[in-house]
Formats: sequence, structure tokens, C-alpha cells
Amino acid sequence: MSPLHEASADVPAADVTVPVTVDDHERCPATALLRRIGDKWSPVLLSLLAQHSYGFNELDRAVQGLSRRMLVRTLRSLERDGLISRTLHAGTPSRAEYALTDLGRSLRALLITLGQWAVDHEADLLSARARYDAAY
Repeated sequence: MSPLHEASADVPAADVTVPVTVDDHERCPATALLRRIGDKWSPVLLSLLAQHSYGFNELDRAVQGLSRRMLVRTLRSLERDGLISRTLHAGTPSRAEYALTDLGRSLRALLITLGQWAVDHEADLLSARARYDAAY
């Protein structure tokens, strides 16, 4: 079992079993989640979809620098994880509409908290980096 699984749901993990194996790391649900939200485009798309639903072309136009190929890959990954939904509308041509799911909204709330922490501590982080860079 992953070291993070050893704590109960209402008590945060205080200790990590040592050594942490590659298997422990890979099986940890937090690892997969951090990969998803830590990629370049998922947080941006989750933020946009928190405002309202979007069609594919609307999303394509809404984010500069995001290739159509990467947009498709990211949307598929978010849909696979249950964070967004995709609804196909009949017509010629057919139209796909993407929306945040309840699961996605619950994650979005945590991302907002994380983002606020980053804003609140930006100066601390920059200062720590400068001290580290000066020392090394």
C-alpha cells in the first residue's frame, strides 16, 4: 500500500514509509492527480470551464499557444478523469460542448486555494530562490 494510504481519511499522513518505492509512488492517487493538475494546460482549461461551458472551437480560440492536438489530448484526459463532461450536439457539423463536472468543481476549489497560497507566498518563494542561487 502507498505510504500516503496508511493514514485514515480524516487524519493527514504525518509520516512516509521509508524507503518510498517506485511502486509506492506510482500507485499513490495523489501522484496521478498532481500530474494532471501540474501539466501546462489542465489548470487553464479547468479555470475557463468553471466560468461556463465551451465548445471545442471556443476553447481553441480562448487559449493562446495551445495547439489543437494538445487541446484534444488535455480535454480527453480531463474527461477520462471525470473532471469535465463532453456533450455531443447533433447537427452538421456536430458540436461538442465541454463543461466542468461536480468532481471538477470540487477540485477547482482546491486549485483556487493552492493558487491563493502561491500569490500570498510569492515574495517568500522568490526570496528563498535568490538565497539559494546566491549560495550555489
